[in-house]
Amino acid sequence: MSTDLPMSHQIWESMDADAGAERELLEAHLEANRADVVRKASGLPWDLAVRRLGPTPTSVAGILKHLIDVERWWFRYYLEGQADVPISSTREDPDGDFALTDDDTLDALLAQYEMACAESREIASRHELSDQCVRERRGGKRPSLRWIYLHMIEELARHLGHLDIYRELLDGQTDRD
Repeated sequence: MSTDLPMSHQIWESMDADAGAERELLEAHLEANRADVVRKASGLPWDLAVRRLGPTPTSVAGILKHLIDVERWWFRYYLEGQADVPISSTREDPDGDFALTDDDTLDALLAQYEMACAESREIASRHELSDQCVRERRGGKRPSLRWIYLHMIEELARHLGHLDIYRELLDGQTDRD
């Protein structure tokens, strides 16, 4: 396997799509998406990372901050039932996870994202795919780890599309670069 490929592509190439166990395949897809988030968000100057290209608070840095919350929300808050999980969005400010502070930097956000992913991995390692969340969602549902994995793959894929568009418009980088 070529080591000059991005980590996500190395993960894809190492996957045995025909023989992989369900958990192995889910985790490989999730890890490939996580690696792509880091790759696509890295290397931008801060003024471009915070630039909004539309009427919403979305920016490359904002997407990264949002995904930090998403990791914490699903694995720490719902699956484990932890209290006092640091989440930036609230009922009063549902876009709070896209809001940036004067203390934020791209390097700090990338480090926080990688830390949140590491915490999620560690929590997931203690659970079976069929284990249900400690906390209930709306309607009394308690999703399984399997559902969380599928949701996270979908959530990250959606935001990877946003990151693709932002990078192309901000600095001309495409996934072919």
